[in-house]
Amino acid sequence: MLSKPHRSRITENQRQHVYIERDWKEYLGESALIIFSVLLALVLTEVINSLHEKEKTNTLLKNIHNEINRNKGFVKEMHAYNLQVVKRIDSALYAGEEQQGLIDSGEFHYKKLMSHGVLYRSLEDVAWQVAMNNNISSKIDFETIALLTNLYNEQQKMIKVEAEVAKILLSYESRDPAKLHQTLLLVRDNYYGWGIDREPELLKSYDEALVRLDQY
Repeated sequence: MLSKPHRSRITENQRQHVYIERDWKEYLGESALIIFSVLLALVLTEVINSLHEKEKTNTLLKNIHNEINRNKGFVKEMHAYNLQVVKRIDSALYAGEEQQGLIDSGEFHYKKLMSHGVLYRSLEDVAWQVAMNNNISSKIDFETIALLTNLYNEQQKMIKVEAEVAKILLSYESRDPAKLHQTLLLVRDNYYGWGIDREPELLKSYDEALVRLDQY
């Protein structure tokens, strides 16, 4: 009887492993590819962030531009209104009949002089405040920032006419017919000091600011 050929068994530990030898050029190539990929990702991230920041800055500046343009129109309206108010005050100062009815039963009827209230328009600064909170000063030139800062500060001074005139009209002295002449003088001086005298220069600042903002 013929015996079966003997098959040798190769255990797991006896199996041979084939290792592919790689030279330093291959490792260098792979390393260079990894470094390039990382650098490319960093550059793309930086470009995207830069574009996003530029778009954000442009939006902030556009909002300021629109706000200044609106305020410019408001100041023109305020100037015409304020001149009308002081004209009525002058008439009341030097014409006795114009003073009739201004003070009645202890009440000062200011709307005979200011038909639409003390402050005809409110001036906005929301876009400017938002831009400052987003560090706009680091994104545009110093001269433009200085101009805008001064412009918005002047706006705040202009609208103080309402508070200052209110102090006069709400005082006990304003209800005294014997002191009406002095009250009218004080009101008129506040309109000139806080409003009329400032408005022409502020309008020039608006025009200059709009030109500067158009360059961005």
